[in-house]
This record gives sequence, structure tokens and C-alpha cells, in this order.
Amino acid sequence: MKKNFNLKAAIKAGTAAGLISGLVKLGWEDVLPPRTPERNATNPPQRLLEQLGMSPNLTHSTYTYSDQEMPWVSFIVHFGFSVSFGIIYEVLVENSQYLKKGYGTIFGLAVWVAFHLGIMPAMGTVPSAKEQPKEEHLSEALGHIAWMWTNDIVGRELYRRLTEAKQEQKA
Repeated sequence: MKKNFNLKAAIKAGTAAGLISGLVKLGWEDVLPPRTPERNATNPPQRLLEQLGMSPNLTHSTYTYSDQEMPWVSFIVHFGFSVSFGIIYEVLVENSQYLKKGYGTIFGLAVWVAFHLGIMPAMGTVPSAKEQPKEEHLSEALGHIAWMWTNDIVGRELYRRLTEAKQEQKA
């Protein structure tokens, strides 16, 4: 860890960045949907929770907004994942010159490869990488780039502001 590293500021910055980047990723998927409607009938967060023993009634629970059914349980998993990786990335990037290369894009692609091509297929949460359509690979790969790039920009700027504010208070 670097000498003047502020873990509390990194966690705050990573949390905010994760929430904002989670919104970016949701928006991305509206423009380039990664799954067909049939495959999205039970989306990966819902499927994962069902694999962990939660009932389909709970995993498919929704709230209504603007006459549309919105999957609140999926959103909790989506934003939980995004915030967790926002924090992990912010802590790591503030302590590693290597991770700063690519402004989060390389890290985002690595997360996509690890989870969408490796871990989730191995768990049976999503089909194997070979069975996933090209459109899914394109949407998820580019979406993970945009997601983590957003984490990088927002997280690093918030961390800078939070730590500068602390330094100004000490002066």
C-alpha cells in the first residue's frame, strides 16, 4: 500500500463509482441487449440466486414503475457486483501503476473473461462460451469496458477530491 493511501476515501469513491457504472452498464444493455428474450426470462443474477437455493418467486420479484415490471432482485445483485468491483478496483488502482493503464478497460475485459467465459459457465449459470451467441460476447465485452472505464473516471476523481479535502482540512 502506498504511504498516503486513504482506505476510507477509496471505499467511498469505489462505492459511488460502482453505483454510477452500474447505471451505465444497465443503459448499455438497453442499447445492445446481451441475451435473447428467451435467455433473459431468467437472467444470470436470477439463475445464480436460484442455484444458491432461492425460490424463483423471490428471484423474479418485481416492482412496477411507469407501467413496467422491474426486477428488483436482479438489480440488487447487479449493483452489488458493480459496487464490489468499484471498491476493489479503486483500492487496487490507487496502489498499482500497472492497473492505471487502459483506464479500467483492461480490468473490465478481464472481469468479463473471468465471469462470463469462465466462472459462470463452469457453474452452469450461463451457457459455455462456445454456446453463447456472438451478440452476447460483443455486448458483454464492450459493456464491461464501458462499465470499468466509468469506474476508473468516477472513482479516481472522487478519491482525488476526498483526499484533497482531507489534506486541506489538516492545513
